[in-house]
Amino acid sequence: MMQTRDLEYVIKAHSEMAKKPSNAIRFWDQKTPYHIHPIWCAAMILHETSLPEDIRVNGSQALLYHDILEDTTASLPPWLSERVRGLVAGMTFDSSKDEWGNLWKRDKEIRLLKVYDKTSNRMDSIWMGPQRREQHVAHLVKLVDDVQNNYGDLHILNFARTQY
Repeated sequence: MMQTRDLEYVIKAHSEMAKKPSNAIRFWDQKTPYHIHPIWCAAMILHETSLPEDIRVNGSQALLYHDILEDTTASLPPWLSERVRGLVAGMTFDSSKDEWGNLWKRDKEIRLLKVYDKTSNRMDSIWMGPQRREQHVAHLVKLVDDVQNNYGDLHILNFARTQY
């Protein structure tokens, strides 16, 4: 489960160790601290009562730390399990284009976690131009269909569909 040390670590990493200043804040308003995104994702999967506990717990930790390697100079903390480290590595891509092409080669659990990430991103995507927004929506639609086929009805899928 998320613990205070996890929250403190993620907040510090995104606030004080961002690779560039723009990685410390959300793009849409240039004010909201970036760390609200992984915290939201991690909290949302914990509410997914139809998922097995191990997927919710490990998934929550992976979602909490999923942007550490991409956006900060921090490393993953030593207390994370190998499973969580593997999930974070599986969620890590060089770019959106890399993700769009290669996510489908990764495990279905990675795609499950990505639906939380991409739903959150879609919520504040007003900064994107129309073409980029369309690409992100198309990716989210594909993810939702895939996760529906693999995990059945989930709360996040209903919420994600409102973001189309």
